[in-house]
Amino acid sequence: MRTAMNFARSFRAVAVSVVLAIPVFTVAACGDGTAAKTANVTPGPMPAGESWTGVYYHPIYGYLHLVEQGSSVVGRWKSADQSRWGELSGRLSGNVLHYTWKEHKIGMVGASASTHGKGYFIYTLDAEKRPVLEGQFGLKDEEAGSDWRSVKQARMLPDLKSIGGDAEGAPQNGF
Repeated sequence: MRTAMNFARSFRAVAVSVVLAIPVFTVAACGDGTAAKTANVTPGPMPAGESWTGVYYHPIYGYLHLVEQGSSVVGRWKSADQSRWGELSGRLSGNVLHYTWKEHKIGMVGASASTHGKGYFIYTLDAEKRPVLEGQFGLKDEEAGSDWRSVKQARMLPDLKSIGGDAEGAPQNGF
């Protein structure tokens, strides 16, 4: 009998401890003390004779049109399935571009019509010496999270004005 009572007391003590610990853990977990993910990439030299200006292809994100303007780059893309279009702008440091982006869902209006974030690209040459953008993008203040690799297309000139849409508050032509 005494063993059963001791077990019941021990069980109650553990249960009360767990119940009391849950709010403390929840408060600690809900705090927004985490810093946004940023890319820790070291810029290198731009490959000889190369320029950021061009059109790059990714099977999901479609054709990304980039135009280099001094130490800045602006760009636009339209997804391969034609459901979204986006715009980006950023600063260059050697072969690294850190950018902010905004993407618009075609045909939608309101708060869920657009998303935004940050990202980075590293300009490299692949094994066949083709220019490639290797990078990541994140949502809101995050700069990393999802991969984005695009291959530069030969003999394609960027045309930022050709990409746009009906997004609320977004310019129809021009950046």
